[in-house]
Amino acid sequence: THAAWTDFATDLTLEPDDASITSLRRVKDTGELARIEFAAAIADRALAEVAPTLGDGLTEADVRDELEHRMRRLGADGPSYATIVASGPDHAARPHHETGRRRIAEGDTVIIDVGALIDGYHSDMTRSFVIGDASPRQREVYDLVLASQLAGLAAVAPGLPAKELDAACRQPFVDAGYGDWFIHGTGHGVGLDIHEDPFAASVSTAELAEGDVVTVEPGLYRGGFGGFRIEDLVTVTPSGCRRFTHLSKDAPCLPSPPTT
Repeated sequence: THAAWTDFATDLTLEPDDASITSLRRVKDTGELARIEFAAAIADRALAEVAPTLGDGLTEADVRDELEHRMRRLGADGPSYATIVASGPDHAARPHHETGRRRIAEGDTVIIDVGALIDGYHSDMTRSFVIGDASPRQREVYDLVLASQLAGLAAVAPGLPAKELDAACRQPFVDAGYGDWFIHGTGHGVGLDIHEDPFAASVSTAELAEGDVVTVEPGLYRGGFGGFRIEDLVTVTPSGCRRFTHLSKDAPCLPSPPTT
C-alpha cells in the first residue's frame, strides 16, 4: 500500500500513475481473452436455457435467480454484476433498472443484461424480448435497435475514435426520429472491472486498439412503452472485431404466459 511504502522508504516520493496502469489493463493478452471468452460462453448458455421460460408467469427476480444459479452450475464464480431483468412499460424503460418482484406479462418488452465472472474477469451481454406477439411499434423499435447494433459492430476497428463507434449506433436512431430515446453511451471496456476504458460515447477522446475488449450496446427506451437493448462483447482485431457473445438476436418474441 501507499502507506507501507512511505514508511519503508522515507526518502522516496510516491506519485500516482493511474494512466499507465489503465493503459496496460486495456489491451488483453491471450490468457485474459480466454477467461473473458469462457465467461461470455457461460452467460450465453445460461440465457439460452432460461429465455424460453420468460413466458411462464415468472417474476423478474425469478429469472435473475435462475440465470445466476445456472451460471454458477456451468462454472462461473458468480455474476459479473447485479443481473438486470427489466420488464413492462416502465421497468424496461430504465436502462439500469434494479430487478424486482414484478411478474412478467403478455405484451411486455423484457431486457436481460447478464454476465459471468471467471478468475476475476467479467463478461457482459444484453438481449431483449417481447412476450407474445410483438405489436407493430415493438417490432419497429426492436428492428431499429438491431440495425443500430449491427452498424456498430461493423464499425469496430483498431484506430477508430470511440466517439465514432457511438455515432455509428446513434445516427440510425436520429434518422428514424428516435434520437431522444437513446439515453446512454454505446459501450465500454470490460476486463477486471465491468466498466473500464475505453468508453464509447459522443464525448469520448479514446481510440480503439487491437486487444481491447468492449461492448456495443445501443438501446431505445420510453416510459409507457418499455425498451430494447442489444449488447455484444467483442475484442478488437486487426480486421475489425471478434464476438464473444453469440446468442441469437433475430427473434425476440416468446410464448405468452399461461392463462389462469
